[in-house]
Amino acid sequence: MLKRKRTYSDLFVSTVVADRKTKQLCKRIQPNQIALLAHADVDEVAAESLLEARVGAVVNTFPFLTGTYPAEGAKRLLEAGIPLYETVGSGKEQLMDLPDGTTLAVAGEQLLRKTSDGWETVAHLRRVLATDVRAKWQEANRQLDRTLSAFIDNTLLYASWEKDLFLKPLRKLPLATSMANRHVVVVVRGKHYREDLRMLSSYIRDCRPVLIAVDGGADALLENGYRPDMIVGDLDSVSDRALCCGAEIVVHAYPDGRAPGEARVARLGVSYHLLPAPGTSEDVAMLLAYEEQAQLIVTIGTHTNMIDFLEKGRKGMASTLLVRTKIGPKLIDAKGVSQLYQPRLTWNTWAWFVACSLVPILAILAINPVTRHVGQMLWVQWRTFSF
Repeated sequence: MLKRKRTYSDLFVSTVVADRKTKQLCKRIQPNQIALLAHADVDEVAAESLLEARVGAVVNTFPFLTGTYPAEGAKRLLEAGIPLYETVGSGKEQLMDLPDGTTLAVAGEQLLRKTSDGWETVAHLRRVLATDVRAKWQEANRQLDRTLSAFIDNTLLYASWEKDLFLKPLRKLPLATSMANRHVVVVVRGKHYREDLRMLSSYIRDCRPVLIAVDGGADALLENGYRPDMIVGDLDSVSDRALCCGAEIVVHAYPDGRAPGEARVARLGVSYHLLPAPGTSEDVAMLLAYEEQAQLIVTIGTHTNMIDFLEKGRKGMASTLLVRTKIGPKLIDAKGVSQLYQPRLTWNTWAWFVACSLVPILAILAINPVTRHVGQMLWVQWRTFSF
């Protein structure tokens, strides 16, 4: 699939996968293909997904880094050696409509499409270099205070408008999953979710908490050997495999009842509950655990700061502020649990410990002539008494 020629000074030829949603693109793209994005300020999670897919190059119809805030994606991709390009000029929308599998060539500052008559230019490109990313990072850090001020103003404004919605309880659902007086772990496929899951492996094994996955968090749990008890979300970033794994499904709908994910679970023939609620799906998952009388709510990969929310394209975090204010006493993140929780020593662990301790002792006794002679005498006496 990947070919390099020298008709131009630097020609990269491959097939393309285009999508306006990077997380959807990462599900379809194959190694060495060209990823065609419409993603301003590419975040670290998106970059990690592209690296996992082993893309050959990334072409973006928006700036990888606008300078509004220090997004990590472009830096992470460049460090991994992935060539990055931004389109220049008009025609961006038509470019995103290219069907998967179209053969493209990145030739210097041109993006070419292969046709029956040869190659035609479909866009002009600009190569993104490490120096460009450093300059944008400096710009972003210079105006970070201004961005933070606008973010706080927006958060407080929307919080004042939405507070009544969060003071009311959620619609009561006939859930099969019992959370009363149990620990609940809410898993979001956000930053460092892999490290947090590994860190909490002994806690999950010993305490057996209810595992609630938010959208793609279900795939994260399955990849690490766990089955989610419940999946909550609008279902735009979770696989069919996860939806059919046996977990209880709660489709997060808009407050007016519209639910884009409902058609998908209906098509799969999976039973589900519909839950209209404001805020993000991870907020709804935590609120649901709280109202079902969970004893403790542990979060993995959730969004908690300004950069996290700006990377999600949100200009404030009103719902998250209100939810965390409401459920605060029961809420703790994965790193807090890892510091407080001491793994239990099981009987199997003790057995291995004793066995490992005895091996060097028995080895020393076996090679010592005195102990070997004593052992032989005891063996002779035992045989004498036996007969």
